[in-house]
Amino acid sequence: MKKIFFTAVFACMLFSCKQNKTENVERAFYYWKSDEWHINEIERKVLDSAQVTKLYVKFFEVEKNDVMGNIPISKTSLRFYNIQDSFTYVPTVYLNNSVFSKIDNGGLDTLANNVNYLIDKYVNDKMEPNLVTEYQMDCDWTPSTKDNYFYFLKKIKELSGKKISCTLRLYPYKYKDKMGVPPVDSAMLMCYNLINPMKNHDKNSILDIDEMSSYLGDYNYPLHLDVALPLYSWAHVYQNNQFVQVLYADIKELKKSLKPQKNLWYEVTEDIEVNDFYLRKGDKVKIEEMSADYINKAIAVIAEKVPLDKNITVSFFHLDETQLSPYTNEEISAFYTGFTK
Repeated sequence: MKKIFFTAVFACMLFSCKQNKTENVERAFYYWKSDEWHINEIERKVLDSAQVTKLYVKFFEVEKNDVMGNIPISKTSLRFYNIQDSFTYVPTVYLNNSVFSKIDNGGLDTLANNVNYLIDKYVNDKMEPNLVTEYQMDCDWTPSTKDNYFYFLKKIKELSGKKISCTLRLYPYKYKDKMGVPPVDSAMLMCYNLINPMKNHDKNSILDIDEMSSYLGDYNYPLHLDVALPLYSWAHVYQNNQFVQVLYADIKELKKSLKPQKNLWYEVTEDIEVNDFYLRKGDKVKIEEMSADYINKAIAVIAEKVPLDKNITVSFFHLDETQLSPYTNEEISAFYTGFTK
């Protein structure tokens, strides 16, 4: 009798695990270039090969301005080329956390109106409105700004009539009692950028699996969760032991002028120019990059530790020919299927 009972319990556990397993992944990318919207031929091949159907496009940013107040801005003029109806588009707005400090409800109402108006203007002037059903807000809120930020999110929902999602860092995911749960339809769990690169010189600040894993678990988060992971690299340049520049460059090409020192660290072997910045012989460079194998390991940890719904969106940051050059199209496609294994 006991054997039958435990067999039944075990079978129920297996059935429960199977029921909770992710079955369908909507494939997405972030498009985070400030100056223009344009997919080149190589980027288009990546999207087609991976069967990507959704693009999160940064429309503009919002920063606090001592003279003008909290205003939506673009680093340059956002221009759109070759908009295609094979994708759904999610206008994404980055909001500096300082925007939500020392602001009253009237100011938040004005901000929400301005943000919603500008999104609508871009969508109606440059895109097909029927391709846009969701807006995403990107803000690293804090306990002191959460009430104002959450008020703003409610107003955006009310004004737009769209689905509203927001980015969710791992700290507020783990500590929801302290950080609050944003009033949105879904959240994008951002599984990277946990370490301050200026304070920890021995770890990869883009993604360290051990660090990431310490924040993951079944915390019964009361929102639908999607997942974002990094597909980019960068080089931190130090001159005279002082940080001076971040370079987004072809890392494989850059390494031709470097010699390894210790884990992650290199020394410049000749004077070179990279992206209008001069590297001098003897400069120190910390290179942080993501191998396909490392991304797959991170995906396995997330899939094991985070309770995800049957249907989720997985998005990678970000769509850029240079940043994606280390990966084959087959590897990128396999990243998505890693969540359904």
